[in-house]
Amino acid sequence: GRDPVRLDLQAIHAEMSGRCVLISGGGGSIGTELCRQVARLHPARLVLLDNSEFNLFRIENELRQNFPGTEIHAALGDVADAATVEHLFETQQPDIVYHAAAYKHVPMLEEHAAQAVRVNMGGTKSVVDAAIECGVERFVLVSTDKAVRPSSVMGASKRVAEMIVAEAAQRT
Repeated sequence: GRDPVRLDLQAIHAEMSGRCVLISGGGGSIGTELCRQVARLHPARLVLLDNSEFNLFRIENELRQNFPGTEIHAALGDVADAATVEHLFETQQPDIVYHAAAYKHVPMLEEHAAQAVRVNMGGTKSVVDAAIECGVERFVLVSTDKAVRPSSVMGASKRVAEMIVAEAAQRT
């Protein structure tokens, strides 16, 4: 029942074309689709960060096959490992970051709350901190409607992630 969202594809293309775009969680369900959409916009380099070797391998191969003119850099690592994230940002110097890496399975995170905190909150903080340090121009957090009025560990952890990004935006 909602009106369709109209995108200004020319403006989006102009912003992405020839730039370095980093997508955390690039091998996940949301991240892989972001990778496909961004690759269509002809970035100079597309950097994928994921902690799943298989998922990262699969999307890297797909992108190399379908977008041979785009440089693809696949990085295997955990967003909650600040040293890994810092090194990746230092070496790749992204202009734009889409932070999609997160644990999203509500019932599982009820049983593994510490992992929700480690990845959804700690991972967001390490990616935001690295982005600030490297002078990233645009940072986009992929969040969830469950963060609006959180009633689960997952929703609460994503709400705090939103707060981390909002505070960093105000500070910088």
